[in-house]
Amino acid sequence: MRRLHVVALIALMALGSVTIWIGLPIAWLWIGSQVQGSSTTPSFGAYALVVLGLPLSVVVVAKGLASLDRAYDRVTGAEPEERQQRAWLRSMRGERAARRRFRVLDVVMLSSVSLALAALAFWFFFLAGSSLPGS
Repeated sequence: MRRLHVVALIALMALGSVTIWIGLPIAWLWIGSQVQGSSTTPSFGAYALVVLGLPLSVVVVAKGLASLDRAYDRVTGAEPEERQQRAWLRSMRGERAARRRFRVLDVVMLSSVSLALAALAFWFFFLAGSSLPGS
């Protein structure tokens, strides 16, 4: 049962990560287009809605991802990390501090960004075609 919880939490983190990079921008562009309506002239309201709504929704999803990461730690029994002092606040004697361990959320986010960049590069170099005239 514990393994099922762990897999479900990781799957939810992956879904949330993809939602941040793909789902939210598409959703807010769609919402902005619905606010714009059938008018051919752009309105400030649609742009403002997208510019304000997208970062706020990213913060909400990121907070949800952080709570999923904490739930993963509780399910797996991982010990919580102690608070680390920033490098510029430490004395020179504090240089030999222990390294921070990678969390599951770090790995999920890095993987999703890497896959997104690979997909963008594939699209750009192989599928996009040339926008130059006469090509």
